[in-house]
Amino acid sequence: MKQRGGSETAKRNAGEYAADYVDDGDVVGLGTGSTAAHAIRALGRRVDAGLDIRGVPTSFQSRELAREAGIPLTTLDDVGGVDVAIDGADQFDRETGALVKGGGAAHTREKLVDASAGRFVVVADPSKAAAELDHTVPVEVLPSARRPVATAVAEMGGDATLRSAKRKDGPVVTDNGNLVLDCAFGAIAEPPALATDLSTTPGVVEHGLFVGLADEVIVGTEDDVERYRYASE
Repeated sequence: MKQRGGSETAKRNAGEYAADYVDDGDVVGLGTGSTAAHAIRALGRRVDAGLDIRGVPTSFQSRELAREAGIPLTTLDDVGGVDVAIDGADQFDRETGALVKGGGAAHTREKLVDASAGRFVVVADPSKAAAELDHTVPVEVLPSARRPVATAVAEMGGDATLRSAKRKDGPVVTDNGNLVLDCAFGAIAEPPALATDLSTTPGVVEHGLFVGLADEVIVGTEDDVERYRYASE
Protein backbone atom coordinates (compact mmCIF):
# COMPACT_ATOMS: atom_id res chain seq x y z
CA MET A 1 0.00 0.00 0.00
CA LYS A 2 1.43 3.37 -1.02
CA GLN A 3 1.84 5.89 1.76
CA ARG A 4 4.10 8.54 0.29
CA GLY A 5 2.64 11.83 -0.83
CA GLY A 6 3.21 13.52 -4.14
CA SER A 7 4.87 16.88 -4.65
CA GLU A 8 2.90 20.11 -4.57
CA THR A 9 4.00 20.80 -8.14
CA ALA A 10 2.44 17.54 -9.36
CA LYS A 11 -0.74 18.21 -7.42
CA ARG A 12 -0.99 21.76 -8.72
CA ASN A 13 -0.44 20.65 -12.33
CA ALA A 14 -3.28 18.11 -12.03
CA GLY A 15 -5.68 20.48 -10.32
CA GLU A 16 -5.08 23.40 -12.64
CA TYR A 17 -5.36 21.19 -15.73
CA ALA A 18 -8.75 19.89 -14.58
CA ALA A 19 -10.00 23.39 -13.84
CA ASP A 20 -9.71 24.16 -17.55
CA TYR A 21 -12.41 21.55 -18.24
CA VAL A 22 -15.04 23.86 -16.75
CA ASP A 23 -17.07 25.99 -19.14
CA ASP A 24 -19.09 29.16 -18.64
CA GLY A 25 -22.45 28.38 -17.05
CA ASP A 26 -21.38 25.04 -15.54
CA VAL A 27 -22.34 23.75 -12.13
CA VAL A 28 -19.15 22.26 -10.69
CA GLY A 29 -18.65 19.65 -7.98
CA LEU A 30 -15.84 20.86 -5.73
CA GLY A 31 -13.91 17.96 -4.26
CA THR A 32 -11.97 17.62 -1.03
CA GLY A 33 -8.24 17.24 -0.45
CA SER A 34 -4.94 18.89 -1.30
CA THR A 35 -5.02 18.21 -5.06
CA ALA A 36 -8.67 19.22 -5.50
CA ALA A 37 -7.82 22.39 -3.57
CA HIS A 38 -5.54 23.47 -6.43
CA ALA A 39 -8.47 23.07 -8.84
CA ILE A 40 -10.71 25.18 -6.59
CA ARG A 41 -8.13 27.96 -6.39
CA ALA A 42 -7.66 27.87 -10.18
CA LEU A 43 -11.43 28.10 -10.67
CA GLY A 44 -11.52 31.04 -8.28
CA ARG A 45 -9.00 32.86 -10.47
CA ARG A 46 -11.12 32.12 -13.54
CA VAL A 47 -14.24 33.40 -11.75
CA ASP A 48 -12.35 36.58 -10.91
CA ALA A 49 -11.59 36.91 -14.62
CA GLY A 50 -15.27 36.59 -15.54
CA LEU A 51 -16.15 32.88 -15.61
CA ASP A 52 -19.81 32.32 -14.62
CA ILE A 53 -20.14 29.08 -12.62
CA ARG A 54 -21.71 27.74 -9.45
CA GLY A 55 -19.98 25.27 -7.16
CA VAL A 56 -21.35 22.40 -5.11
CA PRO A 57 -18.87 21.69 -2.28
CA THR A 58 -18.35 18.17 -0.95
CA SER A 59 -17.19 19.13 2.54
CA PHE A 60 -16.83 21.95 5.03
CA GLN A 61 -13.21 22.26 3.86
CA SER A 62 -14.06 22.66 0.17
CA ARG A 63 -16.91 25.05 1.00
CA GLU A 64 -14.64 27.36 2.98
CA LEU A 65 -11.93 27.27 0.32
CA ALA A 66 -14.46 28.02 -2.44
CA ARG A 67 -15.77 30.99 -0.47
CA GLU A 68 -12.24 32.31 -0.05
CA ALA A 69 -11.70 31.87 -3.79
CA GLY A 70 -14.89 33.78 -4.61
CA ILE A 71 -16.81 30.90 -6.23
CA PRO A 72 -20.61 31.25 -5.94
CA LEU A 73 -22.07 28.19 -4.23
CA THR A 74 -25.25 26.18 -4.52
CA THR A 75 -26.54 22.76 -3.40
CA LEU A 76 -27.66 19.55 -5.07
CA ASP A 77 -31.15 20.21 -3.71
CA ASP A 78 -31.24 23.39 -5.78
CA VAL A 79 -29.62 22.12 -9.00
CA GLY A 80 -30.24 18.35 -9.01
CA GLY A 81 -26.87 17.51 -10.52
CA VAL A 82 -23.57 18.97 -11.67
CA ASP A 83 -21.96 19.31 -15.07
CA VAL A 84 -18.39 18.52 -14.00
CA ALA A 85 -17.10 17.20 -10.69
CA ILE A 86 -13.39 17.53 -9.84
CA ASP A 87 -12.22 15.45 -6.91
CA GLY A 88 -9.15 13.71 -5.57
CA ALA A 89 -8.44 10.10 -4.63
CA ASP A 90 -6.39 8.21 -2.06
CA GLN A 91 -5.68 5.51 -4.65
CA PHE A 92 -6.84 4.61 -8.15
CA ASP A 93 -6.60 1.51 -10.32
CA ARG A 94 -4.88 2.48 -13.58
CA GLU A 95 -6.74 -0.18 -15.57
CA THR A 96 -10.32 0.23 -14.35
CA GLY A 97 -10.47 3.68 -12.77
CA ALA A 98 -11.84 2.29 -9.52
CA LEU A 99 -10.97 4.56 -6.59
CA VAL A 100 -10.51 4.56 -2.86
CA LYS A 101 -11.52 7.85 -1.27
CA GLY A 102 -12.26 9.07 2.22
CA GLY A 103 -8.93 10.06 3.70
CA GLY A 104 -10.59 13.32 4.71
CA ALA A 105 -13.74 11.52 5.95
CA ALA A 106 -15.82 13.33 3.30
CA HIS A 107 -16.51 10.36 1.01
CA THR A 108 -20.27 10.24 1.63
CA ARG A 109 -20.87 13.73 0.30
CA GLU A 110 -18.15 13.28 -2.31
CA LYS A 111 -19.86 10.21 -3.73
CA LEU A 112 -23.23 11.96 -3.77
CA VAL A 113 -21.85 14.88 -5.76
CA ASP A 114 -19.49 12.88 -7.98
CA ALA A 115 -22.19 10.36 -8.94
CA SER A 116 -24.50 13.22 -9.97
CA ALA A 117 -21.95 14.65 -12.40
CA GLY A 118 -22.21 14.53 -16.15
CA ARG A 119 -18.43 14.21 -16.10
CA PHE A 120 -16.40 13.08 -13.08
CA VAL A 121 -12.72 14.03 -13.30
CA VAL A 122 -10.26 12.76 -10.70
CA VAL A 123 -7.07 14.66 -9.94
CA ALA A 124 -4.11 12.87 -8.40
CA ASP A 125 -0.35 12.70 -8.13
CA PRO A 126 1.70 9.63 -9.20
CA SER A 127 1.78 8.16 -5.69
CA LYS A 128 -1.96 7.43 -5.93
CA ALA A 129 -1.70 5.09 -8.94
CA ALA A 130 -1.84 1.32 -8.42
CA ALA A 131 -2.15 -1.84 -10.48
CA GLU A 132 -4.60 -3.18 -7.88
CA LEU A 133 -6.39 -1.38 -5.06
CA ASP A 134 -4.96 -2.20 -1.64
CA HIS A 135 -5.58 1.00 0.32
CA THR A 136 -7.65 0.86 3.51
CA VAL A 137 -11.30 1.55 2.71
CA PRO A 138 -12.97 4.22 4.85
CA VAL A 139 -16.49 3.26 5.90
CA GLU A 140 -18.79 5.85 7.45
CA VAL A 141 -21.08 4.22 10.01
CA LEU A 142 -23.83 5.26 12.37
CA PRO A 143 -22.31 5.68 15.85
CA SER A 144 -24.48 2.86 17.24
CA ALA A 145 -23.40 0.51 14.43
CA ARG A 146 -19.64 0.61 14.95
CA ARG A 147 -19.26 -2.86 16.47
CA PRO A 148 -21.80 -4.69 14.25
CA VAL A 149 -20.21 -3.23 11.11
CA ALA A 150 -16.72 -4.11 12.33
CA THR A 151 -17.90 -7.69 12.83
CA ALA A 152 -19.38 -7.76 9.31
CA VAL A 153 -16.13 -6.40 7.88
CA ALA A 154 -14.20 -9.18 9.64
CA GLU A 155 -16.52 -11.72 8.00
CA MET A 156 -15.61 -10.16 4.63
CA GLY A 157 -11.93 -10.74 5.40
CA GLY A 158 -11.16 -7.21 6.55
CA ASP A 159 -9.85 -5.57 9.70
CA ALA A 160 -11.79 -2.47 10.85
CA THR A 161 -10.15 0.24 12.97
CA LEU A 162 -12.05 3.20 14.38
CA ARG A 163 -10.43 6.39 13.06
CA SER A 164 -9.16 8.55 15.91
CA ALA A 165 -8.87 12.32 15.84
CA LYS A 166 -5.32 13.67 15.78
CA ARG A 167 -5.72 16.80 17.89
CA LYS A 168 -8.36 15.76 20.37
CA ASP A 169 -9.28 12.71 22.38
CA GLY A 170 -11.85 10.46 20.76
CA PRO A 171 -12.83 9.44 17.25
CA VAL A 172 -13.13 11.43 14.04
CA VAL A 173 -16.71 12.65 13.55
CA THR A 174 -17.80 13.29 9.95
CA ASP A 175 -19.63 16.37 8.69
CA ASN A 176 -22.74 14.16 8.93
CA GLY A 177 -22.20 13.36 12.62
CA ASN A 178 -21.08 9.77 12.08
CA LEU A 179 -17.94 7.69 12.74
CA VAL A 180 -15.37 6.26 10.31
CA LEU A 181 -13.95 2.75 10.27
CA ASP A 182 -10.76 2.32 8.25
CA CYS A 183 -11.04 -1.20 6.85
CA ALA A 184 -7.95 -3.06 5.64
CA PHE A 185 -8.65 -5.85 3.14
CA GLY A 186 -5.20 -6.17 1.60
CA ALA A 187 -5.29 -6.44 -2.19
CA ILE A 188 -8.88 -6.01 -3.35
CA ALA A 189 -9.36 -8.48 -6.19
CA GLU A 190 -13.01 -7.61 -6.87
CA PRO A 191 -13.82 -3.99 -5.93
CA PRO A 192 -17.40 -4.16 -7.32
CA ALA A 193 -18.24 -7.17 -5.16
CA LEU A 194 -16.74 -5.64 -2.04
CA ALA A 195 -18.54 -2.37 -2.74
CA THR A 196 -21.84 -4.24 -2.90
CA ASP A 197 -21.13 -6.15 0.31
CA LEU A 198 -20.32 -2.96 2.19
CA SER A 199 -23.28 -1.04 0.78
CA THR A 200 -25.72 -3.74 1.90
CA THR A 201 -24.35 -3.96 5.45
CA PRO A 202 -26.82 -2.48 7.96
CA GLY A 203 -25.40 0.54 9.73
CA VAL A 204 -23.11 1.55 6.86
CA VAL A 205 -23.86 5.08 5.68
CA GLU A 206 -21.33 5.03 2.82
CA HIS A 207 -17.97 3.52 1.93
CA GLY A 208 -14.93 4.85 0.11
CA LEU A 209 -14.91 2.50 -2.89
CA PHE A 210 -15.88 4.46 -5.99
CA VAL A 211 -16.47 1.89 -8.72
CA GLY A 212 -17.56 2.77 -12.26
CA LEU A 213 -17.84 6.50 -11.51
CA ALA A 214 -14.63 8.12 -12.79
CA ASP A 215 -14.64 9.27 -16.41
CA GLU A 216 -11.04 10.40 -16.33
CA VAL A 217 -8.05 10.55 -13.98
CA ILE A 218 -5.54 13.35 -14.43
CA VAL A 219 -2.19 12.58 -12.85
CA GLY A 220 0.10 15.54 -12.35
CA THR A 221 3.83 15.19 -12.84
CA GLU A 222 6.63 17.66 -12.21
CA ASP A 223 6.22 19.28 -15.61
CA ASP A 224 3.04 17.95 -17.23
CA VAL A 225 0.05 15.62 -16.71
CA GLU A 226 -0.90 12.09 -17.70
CA ARG A 227 -4.52 11.28 -18.55
CA TYR A 228 -6.37 8.00 -18.01
CA ARG A 229 -9.79 7.83 -19.65
CA TYR A 230 -12.50 5.36 -18.64
CA ALA A 231 -15.54 6.56 -20.58
CA SER A 232 -16.19 7.71 -24.13
CA GLU A 233 -16.55 11.44 -24.56
